[in-house]
Amino acid sequence: MRASIASTIAAACAAALALPVTLAAPATATARPAAAAFPPARDELPGSTQSLPLRPLGASVRTFGTEPGAASELGLTRRDVRPFSLVGVVWDDPAVPLHGTVQVRTRATADGAWSPWQDVETHHTEHGADPGTAEGSARALRGSTAPLWVGDSDGVEIRVRAEERTTDGATEEGTTPLPAGLRLELVDPGEPPDPAPGPRTAALPAVLPDAAVLPDAKTAVLTEAEAAGSAAQKPYIGPRPKIVTRKGWGADESIREKAFVYTRTIKTAFVHHSATGNNYTCGEAPSVLRSIYRYHVKSSGWRDFGYNFAVDKCGNIYEGRAGGVTKPVLGAHTLGFNTDSMGVAVLGTFTSTTPPAAVLTAVARLTAWKLGLHGVDPEGTQTLVSGGGNLYKKGQKVKFHTIAGHRDGYATECPGGRLYSKLGAARASSAKYQGRS
Repeated sequence: MRASIASTIAAACAAALALPVTLAAPATATARPAAAAFPPARDELPGSTQSLPLRPLGASVRTFGTEPGAASELGLTRRDVRPFSLVGVVWDDPAVPLHGTVQVRTRATADGAWSPWQDVETHHTEHGADPGTAEGSARALRGSTAPLWVGDSDGVEIRVRAEERTTDGATEEGTTPLPAGLRLELVDPGEPPDPAPGPRTAALPAVLPDAAVLPDAKTAVLTEAEAAGSAAQKPYIGPRPKIVTRKGWGADESIREKAFVYTRTIKTAFVHHSATGNNYTCGEAPSVLRSIYRYHVKSSGWRDFGYNFAVDKCGNIYEGRAGGVTKPVLGAHTLGFNTDSMGVAVLGTFTSTTPPAAVLTAVARLTAWKLGLHGVDPEGTQTLVSGGGNLYKKGQKVKFHTIAGHRDGYATECPGGRLYSKLGAARASSAKYQGRS
């Protein structure tokens, strides 16, 4: 699938604040199809999601744990399915963690070759809306793994294995029960937006130069036209970077909640990795975003895309959750610390892979501008109040770096050790873009 971008939008560089509004009630979920070779899509919107219940595998029909009938291994054997590009696993109760491993292998549509087994990141419950908020207590919410981008595929095999129970390092007999209602989600991002009028251009280069314009996107990005004037009037606001709009990456606005919800200000930027893997081209990034968006809303039950912004490995910046890039939109990215913060997801997995320099440049430019709108020093510290559900009790005041990693507020690998180690350099560069040094 090719990613094309076609929209024209120019957003004013004003940090307008708005009062929170009441969330609309989540739409009633349609019935999930039973497992079949080609289950129907759950709706007729662009893109589709196949949802397949997992079954006991082989010897795992024997039971362990405390739940009657619980199996130690669930999954699906190799099967043909309708085309998809992203996979994930969901379950009934979002408060229940999945203690175990999830592995998938997929068959490429192009040549019919099966991939090796790939790990799916299971520790994803630390993302999401804060406890006690309308979104955080919505009935449609489900537990979910991180999504994994696999590219155009038409076959799948999956296994979910429960981990062994331990006490003080000693292994006990049996395994930790797997969550109830485990289902495999196969997401087709749908076709990209219609291309803008004019000649087609070549695919994205491996690394884009700073402030470069995406192919076919000169009218689909938020421009830097206002940046010079704004920075002159308000020192310490970095130049506004180019940002591909939601329309530019093809977001289907009909699947999200209609109302926008805002927090008071932006004091901290939490950096994440999407854990979707690095096997995508930057030309495919809009398709990756549409897949994650659909997985967040249709599979996990969130009101919208979880992160406020996304950055691909070529350094292109994308608008995430709807509500206005200049405004303090309340996201669902850092459980318990979404208030007065923003979430930036770098598309990829950076546990053992070093992020390209273009990623750090994009994070620095984005935060220099967005934090600057709120008078925040990228090299400073900020205090947030925990909403609970994380490392800190509800109401506890916690000091963070202004540009922090997700792991600073939760016991998680996110944003991956290789990306986390670069955040100090991103803070220094962001401050320079603001003109502080």
